[in-house]
Amino acid sequence: MLGSYCEAMRYLLPMILYVGLTVYVIVDVAQHPDEEPYRLPKTLWVLIALFAPFVGAGAWIVAKLSNRRAPGNGGGGYRPPRAPDDDPNFRVWLNEQERRRRRDGGKD
Repeated sequence: MLGSYCEAMRYLLPMILYVGLTVYVIVDVAQHPDEEPYRLPKTLWVLIALFAPFVGAGAWIVAKLSNRRAPGNGGGGYRPPRAPDDDPNFRVWLNEQERRRRRDGGKD
């Protein structure tokens, strides 16, 4: 009994892992904002993930992680300021508020 269970899991577990990883990659590719993420069209990424088991999904994950870690590569998209003082628009707004207070004589 136990032998047949282990035999079934030997084939079933890699299949479940493949399906889960492929679904994750396809959903991640579909949700990516660029039409050509990581220099390949989305359609090609999906085909690679489907027809190259584990290698295609691994390639997507490696491309995603390496792009995220590379400093100054320009592929990271917009990064919001860490603090309000770092936001140039907020600094302009603060300066305008200060000018208005000085002009109005310090009244709030």
